[in-house]
Amino acid sequence: MKKFLLLFFSLQVAFTISYAQKDYEFRTKSKGAINSFKRATQYYDSKQNEQAISELEKALKEDNNFLEAHILIADIYTDVKQFDKSAEHYKTALKIDPGYFPQNFMNLAKAEMQMNEFDSAKAHLDIFLSYKSRTMDLREKAEKLVKICNFASYAVKHPVPFNPVNLGDSINSEVDEYLPALTADDQTLVYTRRRVMGTDRLGRKDYNEDFYISKKENGKWMEARNLGEPINTAGNEGAHCISPDGMFVYFTACNREGYKGCDLYFSRRSGGRWSPPVNMGTTVNSDSWDSQPSISADGKTIYFISSRPGGLGGKDIWKTSKNENGSWNAPENMGPVINTPEDEFSPFIHPDNHTMYFSSDGHPGMGGTDLFYSRVGDDGKWQTPVNLGYPINTTSDESSLFVNASGDMAFFASSYFKGKGGFDIYSFELYPEARPISVSYVKGSVKDKNSLAPVEADFEVIDIANGKIIANSFSDKTNGEFLVCLPSGKDYALNVSKEGYIFYSDHFSCKNPADRKNAYQLDIPLSPAKAGEKVVLKNIFFQTNSFDLASESFPELNKMIAFLKHNPKVTMEVSGHTDNVGDDKSNQALSEKRAKSVYDYLLKGGVEAARLTFKGYGETKPLAANEKEEGRAQNRRTEFTITAVKN
Repeated sequence: MKKFLLLFFSLQVAFTISYAQKDYEFRTKSKGAINSFKRATQYYDSKQNEQAISELEKALKEDNNFLEAHILIADIYTDVKQFDKSAEHYKTALKIDPGYFPQNFMNLAKAEMQMNEFDSAKAHLDIFLSYKSRTMDLREKAEKLVKICNFASYAVKHPVPFNPVNLGDSINSEVDEYLPALTADDQTLVYTRRRVMGTDRLGRKDYNEDFYISKKENGKWMEARNLGEPINTAGNEGAHCISPDGMFVYFTACNREGYKGCDLYFSRRSGGRWSPPVNMGTTVNSDSWDSQPSISADGKTIYFISSRPGGLGGKDIWKTSKNENGSWNAPENMGPVINTPEDEFSPFIHPDNHTMYFSSDGHPGMGGTDLFYSRVGDDGKWQTPVNLGYPINTTSDESSLFVNASGDMAFFASSYFKGKGGFDIYSFELYPEARPISVSYVKGSVKDKNSLAPVEADFEVIDIANGKIIANSFSDKTNGEFLVCLPSGKDYALNVSKEGYIFYSDHFSCKNPADRKNAYQLDIPLSPAKAGEKVVLKNIFFQTNSFDLASESFPELNKMIAFLKHNPKVTMEVSGHTDNVGDDKSNQALSEKRAKSVYDYLLKGGVEAARLTFKGYGETKPLAANEKEEGRAQNRRTEFTITAVKN
């Protein structure tokens, strides 16, 4: 229900009460009409709208100029959302006497707005504002409605592309489904289902909210299943997000474990099971309402909704960031560019980490809660939010938009369309102007090179340009599977490590638009740290035709140093290799100098000289044919080989 209708309801109640006063003089002489009207007010007071409408129709049959009957029946038709009938009776009342109750101009405008008749609504609001008897509060509300009409009139005349598709029987049912969230590969969907569990003594329905999960196979969503314990309980769980790698779920639960109000919780998936939920603690949570978390792709920032003190009013978007030790900082308000004195809801930070989607009834919109997006500008600050437009936004309330990693598909829940029942989950192609930056990812599995058993290993995604770790993840211990996001615009090094194994390295480019659409599939064989095992270092770079190390090599070299310090019994040989371009003697010399450059860096990093040797092999040990550049690139490499593991 629209917030602006709350004003309407309060006026309506006050006006109806005045009818019951004994000295009230009705605008009709028909006793039959008055008696029907009085019975209608009694039905209305007891929320029996159908009976009230029936009595009012009798009253109007007795006297069609009965002003109060037209106003009350218009009010009730607004209640039951039959806005065409509501507008008809408001217009009749205004024809009979426009000055009797000037707020009817505003009430009529609200009904017209619900029917997308914004130009007419604005005209009636202008008439209402011309009356000097209006209060400042009503004036402010009417002026806000004028702004809504101006925006909505333009939006309806300039619609954006929108073709929602129901996700089907595997996801939706006859009950409510909402709040969809997907992993970065679009293969796992987690959402909320709201079921009726029974009724209480007063006949009120008792609902239960649980999380459901579905996997996509061969392009189709499989039958959703209850996520189960320990996340789902006999209580309600909702307002969640799933990390892009699918390893963490953050969600909202209320009044648990001695905590008051609604708090943020998280659970980690390991071994195919979810851990018992953990409250995020008093640093993040408050005594107020905290809900609707969204986690960034690097796992370092959570955006959420809170009504805590210190905001701009109502419910605001806040954020908390993670320290290097894994703890969370005190939340910060997102500020007046994003937040308004009204309410903001359902923030979603896209994996590009530069685009946020959210709902608001404070920014210019269609009259209800609309969907918006904001981007981080070149100055590093969030820009003025942009309304997603009509018909994505309507005069109803829209919220909880989720956009996939590639940025071309959006998911949302709605009861507006004829679906399976209640709220259903839909998808639609997001028009280009509203899309985030497309994000790529690496997925696959990690296994022991010899036994092929799955390995639970740690992942780091490193910005090669500055050596900063931008994302951490891990593989599942039951199947070794992993998924790591690669934000756009940079070159990345990927390091995979596990105690007792030699670390694995690779690199990826996401600088070009074409790179961002690539998804990389890796099956990583981790080699146990034993004598004879050899590893190609894929993130060691030299200046062209030189043995000088490029700074982009330092993260990988530091990883080597860390490996040797964690495995003090290991000794190794660093070897350099070239392609066949150039003469043999020059290639031999270059390979040996490059191997020594790596050797020297390791010594400066604190590795004992007795544990290291270096050697250049020139072009004598190619990994691929030298006929093509792709093969030559593989042959130009730095390797290390474990020469011994001392007892």
